[in-house]
Amino acid sequence: MLKDFVRGRRVWTVLAAVSVVVGLTLESTGASAENTSAKSLSEQFVMAMKAETRGMDTNGKRRISEFATAMRPMARSESTVTVASRSMPADLSVSTLDAMNATTGDAEWQCLATAIYYESRGEPLAGQIAVAEVILNRVDSRRYPNSICAVTNQGAGTGRRDCQFSFACDGRSDVMTNAVPRARSEKLATLMLQGRPRLVTDGATHFHATYVRPSWSRRLTQTAAIGRHIFYRLPTRSAQN
Repeated sequence: MLKDFVRGRRVWTVLAAVSVVVGLTLESTGASAENTSAKSLSEQFVMAMKAETRGMDTNGKRRISEFATAMRPMARSESTVTVASRSMPADLSVSTLDAMNATTGDAEWQCLATAIYYESRGEPLAGQIAVAEVILNRVDSRRYPNSICAVTNQGAGTGRRDCQFSFACDGRSDVMTNAVPRARSEKLATLMLQGRPRLVTDGATHFHATYVRPSWSRRLTQTAAIGRHIFYRLPTRSAQN
């Protein structure tokens, strides 16, 4: 398509050059025979110009449109390159996380890092990722608030029984005092917010410690058991006739 477009430009350039030659020929000759020859050449030139104009009217807009479409960047849904695949380590480990530079962020980032720290800092790395996935899955769900801070603080101030995440209602300070797990939680929060694929919990929106068995767990579908936590998602509704 680009070649067709350039070819059209070249045709116009050549025709313009021919026009100049014809003009010079007409100015430099006075004999009637030569005038007749020049007139014939001029008529051929005009016919060629009309033919090319008709071709450009018919195909020019299409060629330009196709060229523009070909050069348009793909939408995110069409692209095979994601933020995660461009900027994240393929195999995330504690040592890889520790080697990363310290990260900072906004209030949403702070809420996610704090939740990872208090809910899972003693868990394996997969378990910490799983907690982050639960929070982000809730943000994406219409059943829960649409921000990280609202999700992690849901029920706070209305009584411990209604609190969705225990650290938000235990009456203790939420300042992350242990430097190493704090740094890991912050880096992990950054990676998750940048789009790290959520592959650990299969869409989980709930979890609980292994030493308890809440009544709500019987109504959900278990998706993973990591460290001292068991993860669940809402059951998939089957189509009804």
